[in-house]
Amino acid sequence: MQQSQSIKAQQRAYAERLLLALGEQLGERGVTHVFVVAQDGRPALDVTDSRGRMRRVFVHLPFCWFYWGEQQDERVSFLDMARAVDRIEEAARAGWADGEQGDLRINLDKLLDAYRG
Repeated sequence: MQQSQSIKAQQRAYAERLLLALGEQLGERGVTHVFVVAQDGRPALDVTDSRGRMRRVFVHLPFCWFYWGEQQDERVSFLDMARAVDRIEEAARAGWADGEQGDLRINLDKLLDAYRG
């Protein structure tokens, strides 16, 4: 148990570092953002678009994405930070898609529990 908690803590710290680096570069480009921790404990950036609407940008570590929705054009690889910053800035300047923000989270613990029991 201790090891898995340590791994989760390391993953969270990595996600936070990625988001802070993203936020720093977005800030240099004049994109309004705030680092937050969502109610479920996930780190995120609240990024405001050109119309004053906010979307949360999350990190999806298994797929190496920043994402702000569930559509294909609402995610970008964090492995190329410069491209990711460009894409998120472009999306924020164009305005977030209308409607609720989709989520790409998959709770792997629930899947594992289903196979155990």
